[in-house]
This record gives sequence, C-alpha cells and structure tokens, in this order.
Amino acid sequence: MDAALPAIPKVSMAQRIRAHVYIMRLDHSIKNVFVLPGVLLPLLAAHRDLEGLAVRFILGMVSVTLIACSNYVINELLDAPFDRFHPTKRNRPAALRLVNTPIAYVQWLAMMAAGLFLASRISSLFLITAAVLWAMGCAYNIPPVRAKDVPYLDVLVESVNNPLRMLLGWFLVTSAMVPPISLLMAYWMFGAYLMALKRFSEYRQIGDPSIAGSYRKSFAHYSEQSLLVSVLAYASTAMLFLGAFIVRYRIELILCFPAVGALMAAYFRLAFRHDSPCQNPEKLYRQRGLMILLVITVSLMVALLSVRIPRMSEFFSPTSEMLERQARN
Repeated sequence: MDAALPAIPKVSMAQRIRAHVYIMRLDHSIKNVFVLPGVLLPLLAAHRDLEGLAVRFILGMVSVTLIACSNYVINELLDAPFDRFHPTKRNRPAALRLVNTPIAYVQWLAMMAAGLFLASRISSLFLITAAVLWAMGCAYNIPPVRAKDVPYLDVLVESVNNPLRMLLGWFLVTSAMVPPISLLMAYWMFGAYLMALKRFSEYRQIGDPSIAGSYRKSFAHYSEQSLLVSVLAYASTAMLFLGAFIVRYRIELILCFPAVGALMAAYFRLAFRHDSPCQNPEKLYRQRGLMILLVITVSLMVALLSVRIPRMSEFFSPTSEMLERQARN
C-alpha cells in the first residue's frame, strides 16, 4: 500500500481545533437512536416507575455519545493511511494530516474515561455494557485483532454495537431483568444487515477490486455477489429471531411484519444508488420515503406493544392445542 502522503500542511489553531472536533463525528450521534428501543420495551412491558428516568436518560446518552466518539477518534487515526484510497474519505482531517496525533490519542482516552465515569453513576450493569461497547471499538480498529480487516467478522463486530446499545437503554430503566436473547440476536442481525449493505455500496462505488482491497483489507476477499449473499443471510436470521421473540412474548407484533419487510426492502434499494446514502447512515434522515416507512413501522410497533388482541394468540396457537380445545368443547 503506497498511497502518496499529502505534504504536512501549515495548520492554524482554528483549523486544528476544527479537525479534532470533526474526528469525534458528533453528527454520528444520531445512531444512538438504537438505544431508544431498549428504553421503551421495559417501560411498556413492566410499566416501570419513571421517577428519576429523565436524569438517568440524559446521563446515559451523554455517556454513550462519549464512548462512541472515543471509538470514532481511534478509527480516524488508524484508518488515515487507508482512507487516502477512498474517493471521499481521503478528505478527512486525519487523512489530510491536519490532526495532532499525540493529542488525538489523549482525546481518545479522555472521552472514554469521561464516558465510563458517567456510566458508573447509573448502574454497574450500565457501566459494564458501556465498557464492552468501548472494548468492541478497540477490537474493531486496533491491531492485532483489527476485526475490520477480516471479511464477515468486520460486519459482525461492528454491528454488535446494536444489541449493546439496546442493553444500555434497557439498563437505564431497570437492572432487575434483561431483554430476551432472541430479541438481542434479532437486533444484532438487523445491524449486520445494515452494515453489510453499507459495505456493498462502498465496494460498488469504488468499482476497482484492487483499489477496494487497498482501502479496506476485507474487500480483497469480498465481491458484490458475496456481499449480497451475506445481506440475505443477515436479513433472514434477523427475521427468524424476531419471529421467535414475537411468538414467545408478543404475538400481536406479527401484524407489523409487512411494514418491517417494506422498510428493509426500501433500504436494500438505496444500496444500489451511486454514492448511496447507505454509506453514511447518519444522513439517512434526508431520505423522505425511508423516514415515512420508519415512522409508520415504529408507530405500529408501539401501538401493538400497548394493546392485547386475544384472538391473535388463538389464531396462531399450535394445531394440537386447537384440536384439544375443540375436543373439550
């Protein structure tokens, strides 16, 4: 890998500060929306007391944001040599050598420490989960593990942040119980589906497999076909685990399946656009059609979590149970 290094520019203090703020990727904080289902589900399921939740929620969201920003800083630093091969990421401050590397490492550790301190003010389970979120960022970015260089593992390690965020939201509300494994697995695989489509759109835009492999080592082992096959595997697994959760815990949610399918199909279609918005999930709010589908899906899910439809349980009960009831009658 011999990307031409840009000449070290003369950087003003204002430019340096802007560069260090940029590498925190505060605009990516919108991804913390994945914390909200973890907050909502225990509230709806157990009608938990809301006393003190507002303060915990604010502390928790600041903590999660600091941990995520810490991970983004190390990502920017270690990815700079590779980003120079990317058509747009080559303009990132670290790739342009606008960042003071020693200060950036201090920035990385300071945000982690601040995030974990705030997490400790909430609960021990929240603190442990926040620490795992940070550790997964290290495993994803830092050699010798550097999971982002390993095909398929790159997607699975990055998307594990989804269930971790759900757990963080859950532990903001309660530490007395944990979400079902089936739900966490569905959340993980749904995140993998999103991430694999991001990889597909990136690979497709670069267009040249050799350049793609220089930008991201895992791309040397991918093809458009293999990425799409993995997308199908993640989507199928996500829906199977979601189905297992629904049948066991909330059968009414079966009615939201068409909306979930439409939402996933709309996102899949976006991945084929040139300069696809899937490459920048923090900007997906600009996709009006996708946002309308998202609002409809989320609203339907919240409504179905709030009501009981007894006939649904009877309709979807196993055939043997139906026959037994008919025989008793």
